[in-house]
Amino acid sequence: MVKPRSDLVPNTADYENLPLVTANGFREYDARWLFGKEINLLGIQALGLGLGTYLHDIGVQPKVVTGHDFRSYSLSIKQALTIGLMRAGCEVHDIGLALSPVAYFAQFALDCPAVAMVTASHNENGWTGVKMGAQRPLTFGPDEINAIKDIVLNGKGKERPGGSYVAVPDMRETYLQAVTKGHKLSRPIKVIAACGNGTAGAFAPEALRRIGAEVIGMDTELDFTFPKYNPNPEDLEMLHAMGHAVKEHGADLCLGFDGDGDRCGVVDDQAREIFADKIGVMLARDLSAQYKNPQFVVDVKSTGLYLTDPVLKERGVKTDYWKTGHSYIKRRTFELKALAGFEKSGHFFFNPPIGNGYDDGIVAGIAVLEMLDRAGGKKLSALYDGLPKTWGSPTMAPFCPDDKKYAVVEAMVKEYSALKDKGETLLGQKIVSVVTVNGVRVTLEDGTWGLVRASSNKPSLVVVVESPASEANMRAIFKDIDTRLSKHPEVGEYDQKI
Repeated sequence: MVKPRSDLVPNTADYENLPLVTANGFREYDARWLFGKEINLLGIQALGLGLGTYLHDIGVQPKVVTGHDFRSYSLSIKQALTIGLMRAGCEVHDIGLALSPVAYFAQFALDCPAVAMVTASHNENGWTGVKMGAQRPLTFGPDEINAIKDIVLNGKGKERPGGSYVAVPDMRETYLQAVTKGHKLSRPIKVIAACGNGTAGAFAPEALRRIGAEVIGMDTELDFTFPKYNPNPEDLEMLHAMGHAVKEHGADLCLGFDGDGDRCGVVDDQAREIFADKIGVMLARDLSAQYKNPQFVVDVKSTGLYLTDPVLKERGVKTDYWKTGHSYIKRRTFELKALAGFEKSGHFFFNPPIGNGYDDGIVAGIAVLEMLDRAGGKKLSALYDGLPKTWGSPTMAPFCPDDKKYAVVEAMVKEYSALKDKGETLLGQKIVSVVTVNGVRVTLEDGTWGLVRASSNKPSLVVVVESPASEANMRAIFKDIDTRLSKHPEVGEYDQKI
């Protein structure tokens, strides 16, 4: 294997003959580059060869599902990836245009251990990437990504005979039948399916119609120029547009899907944007009425209501707070055999009997509609208002250099852990828990909590605070965190504050 270079530029002879791969594209749990500038088609081939080599190295049967999202260049990228996988001796099952969860589903449907889905999710045009896995329903985490990074960048890929290609023409219909089978609403709930002109437009509206919803499509025409905004239901521009559509059509709710369909955002009948952690609490209430003593997993940025909500407490619900990141929550949900996992960014994970364990925005959307169907005629806004009130901050990001942020977080971990170990109080209250799986999340007697962690993808920290008691306590826990952070000169300005 030719060792890739990072200094090649387009419109040169070397660019047409040598692989371009920059190291920064290997992220914490997937791979993402600016196509043309940071990786070329030969670089994508090198990635395929590296992934195939890794599958052989770890003893996984080299059968790989591959699909691509709707961008002008994604098909050519998938074909280059396929060549690399075949050079590594892999049997490639190509499902065509797909969502990430459709590719994950195909691993089960086609009995393929591995997946390599070409997608840049909700990123701007110009980006490409690959979501990979070799143990269904899981996707790779840092260890696996770093191993593939080493193989690719150091030219360690090994060519093997036996590579082959299988075209799978009907996976869309197979998937739609599977996710809608056994689901039928008792009434035609009026739902807007917002797709931001991303790939979900070819899947989500049809799935919701098949379960009996009255579906109004919003930006469902596939258009890889994303003429209005990027398909990202965590972004305020898309959320505001979803809210406007609810008012315009008098809908019961709007479900928004991101570019590759593995996330779902929700706006209620009053056009209010409900973050996924609060949707998760509502789903936990709904599911705990059907399944006895269920276990849930949520990320550390999520609301404290999973522990303090009286309905969940009465039903013996257990919730585990874990590392932020879809790969982490997916793995933890799988390991604990939890009924479901919820991440504040909009990734929802449902284990059997509801789902297959991976993040699927359409399965999540169906779960929300069925929750509403079982609510005895109540509006989504009423379910939301029925949750205990909390005062919470947005996700705040004070600047901190990449080479400094982890040390700052470690200092905060030690500081808050020491307070608890010594039995000292904070805001005049006992510290009931200090969770350190991902930074530090400190929780007080009245449920007030604050989080400090290092951002996974930019030079900043992440600070989130919430209180079920009062806005004053929410502001007080933030002030405590901010005061402690201010002792570190490497911590700079916040992108926003409460």
